[in-house]
Amino acid sequence: MKLIYPACFYPDDEEKNFYTVIFPDLPGAVTEGRTLATAIEMAVDCACGWILSAIEDNEIIPEPSPADAIKPNEYENGFVNFILLDIDAYAEKYGSKAVRKNCTIPAWLNTAAENANLNFSQILQNALLEKLHLN
Repeated sequence: MKLIYPACFYPDDEEKNFYTVIFPDLPGAVTEGRTLATAIEMAVDCACGWILSAIEDNEIIPEPSPADAIKPNEYENGFVNFILLDIDAYAEKYGSKAVRKNCTIPAWLNTAAENANLNFSQILQNALLEKLHLN
């Protein structure tokens, strides 16, 4: 899923090339960067994190405002830029939501594991981490 959200960029009058970024449609989504390029990168990360968190918590994702509806505060020399968010790519890299996987084991092994009160999910996670050399 790809989304485009408007972001307001506010340059710092005292520190050259420093920007604060606010997403009007995503309450609390605020970030900053020491250059415009860094501010844009941080804005992508901030908004993707906000949206992924909402998705994982089954919350409603706000619709992006149309271009003409967003006006930055003029006294701060702000400007609006649209940020492209690749939520699928972000979720693949940073998502923490558990996904269900079905697997088949012999009935006798299932019975023995249940009698030993083993946590199938934890064992599978540990085995995958070990097999993939990620632990």
